[in-house]
Amino acid sequence: MATGLQGFSWTMLLLFCAIQELGTWAMHTAVEGPGLGQPADPTLLAGGRVKRGWVWNQFFVVEEYTGTEPLYVGKIHSDSDEGDGSIKYTISGEGAGTIFLIDEITGDIHATERLDREQKTFYTLRAQARDRQTDQLLEPESEFIIKVQDINDSEPRFLEGPYIGSVAELSPIGTSVMQVMASDADDPTYGSSARVVYSVLEGEQHFTVDSKTGVIRTAVADLDRETQDRYEVVIRATDMAGQLGGLSGSTTVTIVVTDVNDNPPRFPQKMYQFSIVETAPVGTAIGRVKAEDSDVGENTDMTYQVKDEEGVEMFKVTTDSNTQEAVISVQKPLDYESKKVHTVVVEALNKFVDPRFVDLGTFRDQTIVRVSVLDVDEPPEFRPPSNLMEVQEDAHVGSVVGIVTALDPDTANHPVRYAIDRSTDTERIFDIDANTGAIVTGKVLDRETAGWHNITVLAMEADNHSQVSRASLRIRILDVNDNPPELATPYEAAVCEDAKPGQLIQTISVVDRDEPQSGHRFYFTLAPEATNNHHFSLLDIKDNTAAVHTQRMGFNRQEQDVYLLPILVVDSGPPALSSTGTLTIRICGCDSNGAIQSCNSTAYVVSATLSPGALIALLVCILILVVLVLLILTLKRHHKSHLTSEDDEDMRDNVIKYNDEGGGEQDTEAYDMSALRSLYDFSEIKGGDGGGGPGEGVPSGNPASELHALPQWVQSPDLDFSMFRDYICKKVEQADEDLSVPPYDSFQTYAFEGSDSPVPSLSSINTWSSGSEQDFSYLGVWGPRFRQLAALYAGRRGEEDSEES
Repeated sequence: MATGLQGFSWTMLLLFCAIQELGTWAMHTAVEGPGLGQPADPTLLAGGRVKRGWVWNQFFVVEEYTGTEPLYVGKIHSDSDEGDGSIKYTISGEGAGTIFLIDEITGDIHATERLDREQKTFYTLRAQARDRQTDQLLEPESEFIIKVQDINDSEPRFLEGPYIGSVAELSPIGTSVMQVMASDADDPTYGSSARVVYSVLEGEQHFTVDSKTGVIRTAVADLDRETQDRYEVVIRATDMAGQLGGLSGSTTVTIVVTDVNDNPPRFPQKMYQFSIVETAPVGTAIGRVKAEDSDVGENTDMTYQVKDEEGVEMFKVTTDSNTQEAVISVQKPLDYESKKVHTVVVEALNKFVDPRFVDLGTFRDQTIVRVSVLDVDEPPEFRPPSNLMEVQEDAHVGSVVGIVTALDPDTANHPVRYAIDRSTDTERIFDIDANTGAIVTGKVLDRETAGWHNITVLAMEADNHSQVSRASLRIRILDVNDNPPELATPYEAAVCEDAKPGQLIQTISVVDRDEPQSGHRFYFTLAPEATNNHHFSLLDIKDNTAAVHTQRMGFNRQEQDVYLLPILVVDSGPPALSSTGTLTIRICGCDSNGAIQSCNSTAYVVSATLSPGALIALLVCILILVVLVLLILTLKRHHKSHLTSEDDEDMRDNVIKYNDEGGGEQDTEAYDMSALRSLYDFSEIKGGDGGGGPGEGVPSGNPASELHALPQWVQSPDLDFSMFRDYICKKVEQADEDLSVPPYDSFQTYAFEGSDSPVPSLSSINTWSSGSEQDFSYLGVWGPRFRQLAALYAGRRGEEDSEES
């Protein structure tokens, strides 16, 4: 070579089993540079050397090869290969070294494994030619493809199963049901391996399938859901366009026949019988009937109705939406005595009617329902059912207000007794005759207190009081003129001292508790006791009001500052009633504009008489005040005496606590010694005949000496201590019954030690030994705290010495 580079070209041979079908692949040459697809170097072309080139063709290998020897795929060869083995051929890529092997010397490629086009359709590899000595590439590697040749080894498969379709019953022939589709894994571009056709294996009597599209259609027009509501159709798919030797697969298609409203409702029976008691309330269900319908779903929805006039009046039919049953109920009260048996015609019809099937017949049916009324013992019935009566309020006790009537509706027609429900007439204002039902007044009536009365009248069978009927009765009290008219308010008016004659002072109106049907009409005039009045005049305005005017020129407050003007008011009756009211007129000082400045409080009564009612009210008020004052004083006095008695008898303040240290002999403020001495008079004991102790029989008026003798005190058998015992028991009882204070731990008595104690005193001070046996002089050296004690016993020792002498 002129350039010093060695070039080569590949020669490839394609060999495989089906070479007779495909022909021989020819080798082509072309001018090519050092690399694939690159132009030749100009210097090389200038040297006159022409490089050989090649065009790659695909390698083919048949799938599913079952031979024992490796399958020859093809050969790669370089025209620079002189056959001396200096060139080494290698491949790399998909399956290189495992599926595909190459002879390094010859370049032959073999397939060592069984291939499946459905798993992988082609393999991409790269070829290299290297120098065996230097292992260098003689040319850049080139890529080539080995394609797997398809054979018909896969059957058609229905991948979207299971298939479920539906079609309405009575559909015409050729109605599309659904479409099925099978897929074949073979190569659709090679031969007819993947060309599928469809056919019906089972169910061809009722359905067909399009061989190319797989659309299933009806083959008959009389599909009836009530006869058969489900079909299982087997569809087969065959490849190779259905030719002999093609593979096939099948699937089962479930076709559900849906319902249409092609069946009318039908009652299983032409007559039904029910019974019900005559006292059943309106709305009571008598029974249920149901019409059968072979259809399903909403095609079985029905409505029921009563067709005859008698049934429409007495009974009502409704449809139970859950069970599609006709519910027959009472629409009007039943009466055994009037009619014992009722006949009702009930009709059932479909709610939704398909107009396509109207020619099949009427979609309705009728049946007869016989209702027997059962007799029961019924309570009396009020006739007529009037519930309003009227009576004058001035009717005397025992006057008849009205009569109620009740009859037994049963055939026996038992006698009826009457009564008033006293829970509605607790004051017993009315009574009723048990036999006749006449209602009479039981008390005096007053329309102004209660204008209406609502009572309940009971009617029951004479021999069976459990059969009771009730009737509400309203009694209206009619008004009579029994209340006199009265002034609307206690009128008070003011007039200036300089008032002129004819000046309007006050307009008077009245009220009347009566309510006459023709309306009120009142008449006004001055009372007879005010006929000599020359100060004021009264004018009846004729509209149930009156006006008071001044009648003289000016007034003097110093002479009289208050006038009481009695006014007589009369109503129109009948009978005409009257009352007298008082207008209080005060004389006041006014300014120049007529504005009132001040009025005096002294009153001068034109008519000095005071009504008896006012006097009684005044006396009652005074009496109440006196009673309250006496009650308060009595309570205070009782409370004070109770506190005093408790303070006198309560000895709890003299109980001494021993849990703190006292102040010694000098502490004389701890308790009151006089309270201790008050329980017993020591001077009387020492001076009495039965006194005990060393000083017995020696009178002494010195209290100190009596106090000193206290430790030597001995109970005399002649002394009576029952007073103390009773006192202590009384206090203990009071303390036990008093729940407001905690119990006391002990109760101490300081007047005496006790009676008949088996144990002598343990005190070092109180001793039965004589004074000569003890010397208390040592107490004087114990300090100021024992000074009084030393003086006490020193004095006691002196007395004993004097007595001995």
